[in-house]
Amino acid sequence: MALPLSSSSIIISSKKLSFNVSISQKPTQKHLFLSAHFAFRLNEARSQVTARPAVRACNSTTSTYAKDLACEHDFPPNLYMSTFGDGTKKLKSLIAMILIFIQISAPVPLSGWDFWYVSPAKAVLYSPDTKVPRTGELALRKAIPANINMKSIQTSLEDISYLLRIPQRKPYGTMEGNVKKALKIAKDEKDSILASLPADLKERGYTLYASLIDGKGGLQALLQCIKDQDPDRVSVGLASSLDTVAELELLQAPGLSFLLPQQYLKYPRLTGRGTVEFTIEKVDGSTFSPEAGGEPKKNAKIQVVIDGFSAPLTAGNFAKLVVDGAYNGAKLSFTDQAVLTDNGLDKNSGYSVPLEIMPSGQFEPLYRTTLSVQDGELPVLPLSVYGAVAMAHSEVSEDFSAPYQFFFYLYDKRNAGLGGLSFDEGQFSVFGYTTAGREILSQIKSGDIIQSAELVEGQDRLILPNEN
Repeated sequence: MALPLSSSSIIISSKKLSFNVSISQKPTQKHLFLSAHFAFRLNEARSQVTARPAVRACNSTTSTYAKDLACEHDFPPNLYMSTFGDGTKKLKSLIAMILIFIQISAPVPLSGWDFWYVSPAKAVLYSPDTKVPRTGELALRKAIPANINMKSIQTSLEDISYLLRIPQRKPYGTMEGNVKKALKIAKDEKDSILASLPADLKERGYTLYASLIDGKGGLQALLQCIKDQDPDRVSVGLASSLDTVAELELLQAPGLSFLLPQQYLKYPRLTGRGTVEFTIEKVDGSTFSPEAGGEPKKNAKIQVVIDGFSAPLTAGNFAKLVVDGAYNGAKLSFTDQAVLTDNGLDKNSGYSVPLEIMPSGQFEPLYRTTLSVQDGELPVLPLSVYGAVAMAHSEVSEDFSAPYQFFFYLYDKRNAGLGGLSFDEGQFSVFGYTTAGREILSQIKSGDIIQSAELVEGQDRLILPNEN
């Protein structure tokens, strides 16, 4: 709760002037945020006010303010004259410090200061606790359009991953409540969950459902890990449960959950997930160093999962280029923020598809429109993830993506904006994430090449323009 400054008292001793500031809790209807630097402006303004002259006796009429203060506290006038100046300076400094402290710990409700108001959207966006996916796996899992009950189970479990970040005494009671909630939904809504599976996938779905409830990495096992208060086992068990949830959700979402606009049916489209495997080759005689040991090699593999659920046109165009072999032999360029392919102008392949971004909380993408992150708009597939894969902008118009050129984004929170978001968030068509070989990205140098790119999974979900 916001804590407004209510009163202050002055305590005088023979050697020093000290201040005792009390804080009271008062309910308010409107919460405003006091900018920290306003405290300095307030302090600076107060320092320009000339102090009232000191008084010689309580009955003096030279300064009513000084007379009242001296009489009220019943101390000698000469002591007041020697301490009042220093005390005023200390009081001003203390007020500034208190305002800064309160601003950091809680928003200060001060009516009439609307010009310092920060909208709730910006307050949430710029909070360090903004729940933007920070890994490709998490972003891909959240992007699956699935049964509402499965999404509720997933949300309860995802919250535990944030609770695990709390240092020292972790809220195991809250974690236990989250798992019990997920278990209740899974058991109470069993028929609804299984009914949403396609007929040819029901057998696999039943197996996954049983594993989610009572399996070695299921919810019952996770609940026991939490009761044992073992954070390492909780982390492993949580990952296993979430993997099972994601696999079950993928069975429930075999195609797109929305209809594409008629004018965009002329582009290739991917109606689900696909996996692309890149083989990167060093051309300067150097080698790649594997993360888990092993011998350095001239070649290294990178695996990318592309998401047609959130970016069907962009992922579809990219998948077609991979199938056609367009990226075999493509040159790479390395910058501090990205690994970029060449522009492909000499290849004359690919479609310049419209910019395609699905906002969080929406059920279909926006086309030829960027997101206003400052107003709280965030994408389902964020750019602010190390290894995010996105298309470059078209050289003709930023409303369209380049027909061929793509990049691996090397997210670094040290170069990000407030809330840990990239300054380019919501400006590019992100369509996938690096899920294996992320450590290779930082070792790529300008001039290295893509020896080969292969669509190892998802070709059956690729629909070309001449197909219905």
